[in-house]
Amino acid sequence: MDLDFNKMDGLIPAIIQDNFTSKVLMLGFMNKEAYEKTVATGKVTFFSRTKNRLWTKGEESGNFLNVVSIKEDCDKDTLLIKVKPVGPVCHTGADTCWNEDNTEDIMFLKYLQDFIYKRHEEMPEKSYTTSLFNSGVNRMAQKVGEEAVETVIEATNGTDDRLIYEASDLVYHLIVLLTSKGYRIEDLARELKKRHKE
Repeated sequence: MDLDFNKMDGLIPAIIQDNFTSKVLMLGFMNKEAYEKTVATGKVTFFSRTKNRLWTKGEESGNFLNVVSIKEDCDKDTLLIKVKPVGPVCHTGADTCWNEDNTEDIMFLKYLQDFIYKRHEEMPEKSYTTSLFNSGVNRMAQKVGEEAVETVIEATNGTDDRLIYEASDLVYHLIVLLTSKGYRIEDLARELKKRHKE
C-alpha cells in the first residue's frame, strides 16, 4: 500500500472493525513503523501519542487484535483493519471503546456456516457433520425434510421450546446441505435481499 502519512504529521487513523460482527471496536493512530509492524506480526500495533512509542494492543492485557484484512480508503490516508479480537477491546473492560456490546445472535449463523465449511474441508472422523457429508446428498436432503416435518409438527401441536429446538435442527441440516452443494447461507440471504421490496 502507498499510504499518505504526511497529512497528519506522520500519523494516519486506523479504524478497527470486528471481522465477525462488523462492529467498530476502536480507533487508533499508526505511523509508518506501526503499520509495518502490524503487517509483519498480524497483531494491530498503534503509535501511542500519550506514550510516544509503538504500542501493540494487548501487549499488557493479552487482548490482542489479530488482523484479518487491511484496506486503505480512497485518499490513502485512513485504514480499515478487520480483526479477530481476543477479549474486550476497551481498557475499561467493555467490548468496544463506545461501550457497545459486540455480540449479535444472528451473526452466529455466519460462524456456524464457517464451522460447517471447515468440517467439509477437513472431514474429521467421529464428527456428526462429517457423517452427514459422507452419507451423500440424498440423505442430507432427506434429513432437511425430516427436520422440516418435525418443525411443522411442533408449530401446530407442540410447545414453543420444541419449535425452536426443531427449527434449529432444520437450519443446521439446511446449512450442511447447502455446503455440500457449494453454497452458503449467505447465498440465501442474497436471494431474499433481491426479492425484498419495501
